[in-house]
Order: sequence, then structure tokens, then C-alpha cells
Amino acid sequence: MTCIWVDADACPISIKEVLYRVANRTKIPVTLIANQMLRVPPSPFIKALQVPSGFDVADQRIAEEVNAGDIVVTADIPLSALIVAQQAWVIDPRGVLIDQSTIDARLTMRNFMESLRESGVQTGGPSAFTNKDVQAFANQLDRLLARLQKLT
Repeated sequence: MTCIWVDADACPISIKEVLYRVANRTKIPVTLIANQMLRVPPSPFIKALQVPSGFDVADQRIAEEVNAGDIVVTADIPLSALIVAQQAWVIDPRGVLIDQSTIDARLTMRNFMESLRESGVQTGGPSAFTNKDVQAFANQLDRLLARLQKLT
């Protein structure tokens, strides 16, 4: 059975709300993992796990828990690479599906931008999160769930 794992520390509230609706509609378990206490709506399909504070502790827990065919929601590129290597699916909060064909380019770009920042270049941050991003995420998740349902 497919499960959805959420790297919840930086996940936008609007994306969490989409995931809550999906969990209740599809009965697919959604687990949010964060190093802070999370409040989630009462549902047998939604739970939150708090992990200790520390660098990448939530990411490590997700990588330990995920199984092939699961879905992980994260914007973290190194975590995405681990998840793709485990034959699971990754969707970032803006609705981009990350898979084996795209992860290498994303890792290269991340590393390049990190080296620019370390050398003092101001690279700016991501653009503001919009309703269009939420819709793109919801659409991508629906397409992926439909695709997975056909496989079973």
C-alpha cells in the first residue's frame, strides 16, 4: 500500500491542507515528520511524528521509513535523491515530480548554487509561494495517484 511521507518542517500549510483532504478522500496514510510538534486534524489516515532537533534528522527518518512506491513531499534535493534511489516518488511543494530522469540535474544545480553562495555571490531565494503553486501540487499529486492506482 502506498503511503505519503511529508518533510513537514518547511512544507507550506496550504500543501498540508491538500494532503489532509487527499488522505481522507483516498484513505492513503499521510505521515508528517518534523522536529517540532505539529497539530494535524483528527483522522485515522493522518499522523505526525516529531523527531529530535538536529541537522537532517527528519530527512533521515523519512529515508528510513519510505518504501518503494511511496510518495514523499519535500523540497530538499539531497533527500529527494535518496528517495528516488529507493524507487519511491518525490513531489516538491510546487508540484514538480522528481524522478530518476531529473534528479541528477537538480543535484548539480543545487551544488552549483551552494558553491556560488559560499563564494559570496548573492543568489536570492525562491519566488514567493502562490495559489498557482498549490494548484500545481494538487494536480500533480492527483495524476500520480491515478497512475499508481492503474499499476495496482
